[in-house]
Amino acid sequence: MAKTWMEMVVAAKQQVKLVNVNEAKQLIDSGQDPLVVDVREPGEYQQGHIKGAIHIPRGVMEMKVDRTTPAFDPKFADPQKTIIVHCAAGGRSAVAAQTMKAMGYTNVCSMEGGFDGWTKSGYPVER
Repeated sequence: MAKTWMEMVVAAKQQVKLVNVNEAKQLIDSGQDPLVVDVREPGEYQQGHIKGAIHIPRGVMEMKVDRTTPAFDPKFADPQKTIIVHCAAGGRSAVAAQTMKAMGYTNVCSMEGGFDGWTKSGYPVER
């Protein structure tokens, strides 16, 4: 039976680690140097983003994190590196984190509340 987008998001959130914006901020500030991956569309990213975030739109993410493709980004060479994936609210990032987990990344999480929650919490943004 076909699934709706929301059913896919709910299923993804059951399979990946979720962190709230405060936990994400603590991870970023902890000195562990996590990769912060912004899977929003280019226009969203250009309007503002978390400092140091790697911008990989959801539609091309798999190619960028797959070691076997020419588009592979070497920042993803360590499959055990802490990776925080976010979008605007948390749906796209949950599905992206689920995909990365299936691709062998062992320490990936999705930021609940997304960039919207980040900005509402008053955390810094780059433009």
